[in-house]
Amino acid sequence: MPAALPNRIPNGGLGRQGEDLRADDLGSDDLRQSDLVNGDPRQRLIVALDVSTAAAARKIVAAVGDSALTYKVGMQLYTAEGPQVVRDLVASGRQVFLDLKYHDIPNTVGAAVAEAAKLGVSMLTVHASGSGKMLRAAVDAAQARPGLMILAVTVLTSLDAGDLEKVGISGSVEESVLRLATIALANGSQGVVTSAREASRLRSELGHDFAIVTPGVRPAGTSVADQVRVVTPAEAIASGASHIVVGRPITEAADPAAEARAILGQISR
Repeated sequence: MPAALPNRIPNGGLGRQGEDLRADDLGSDDLRQSDLVNGDPRQRLIVALDVSTAAAARKIVAAVGDSALTYKVGMQLYTAEGPQVVRDLVASGRQVFLDLKYHDIPNTVGAAVAEAAKLGVSMLTVHASGSGKMLRAAVDAAQARPGLMILAVTVLTSLDAGDLEKVGISGSVEESVLRLATIALANGSQGVVTSAREASRLRSELGHDFAIVTPGVRPAGTSVADQVRVVTPAEAIASGASHIVVGRPITEAADPAAEARAILGQISR
């Protein structure tokens, strides 16, 4: 991602009191649920860069422009391009949600999180099923970058109860999500990743002082692809999500900026 990307991102009419917003001025404390209710709706939207090259990612970021502040770098792009794509996004003023879903022994995960902190990412994922010790190691390592948000993945949005049963996990998806989220928050995670279908119960039983990031979000009328537990952007926010992750509906749109703005309008109502 070359330096040609603008470092300063204008608010485009979406910021507080007409102020310009710098993406790197928005620490994770700004991203918490309590700060999102009346703030810039772009703080809720994460655009997924699920592409194989830095050039493709660059094209998406340029096309979206100031309609988004945060971009997800997942396994596909990171494996193809390595950490430089993250560095370049951060240098351009964007926030990065590093979605590599770390799941290993505590020492290994802690070391990986420490390296991610050096890259300047704002949010990253670990698997809640990796145990309280692993989660605590991730949280402790994240202290190297104040404000870095550790998000614990509960149950992937591509899974349903039948899939869980096949791997030996009994009970409903909702029960599994609640159990894993409880473990994650007890061990210092600042938020969880789950479908919005479970967000309402998490808010009811665990409160509001943590982030809920929901993938599997699709505007009404678009393809759900390989997702199972899918909701619309407005449904996700109404259910208690603090952030939504949207990929193909934006990145494959004829006008990505317009599609992003349409989604911002839906989650602002």
